[in-house]
Amino acid sequence: MKEVIFVVDESPEGGYQARTLDHSIFADGDGMEQLKANFRDAVATHFDCRICLK
Repeated sequence: MKEVIFVVDESPEGGYQARTLDHSIFADGDGMEQLKANFRDAVATHFDCRICLK
């Protein structure tokens, strides 16, 4: 299993943005739940893995 470490910051435009430390994966969202969903989609797309995320 791979581990993906990411950083979450408040976006200057409002909401939140996240980025990984070791990969070129970025996501944003108006709230934490939306950010979490968007980030899961971004990670799954990056690694072409639709069922590997819990």
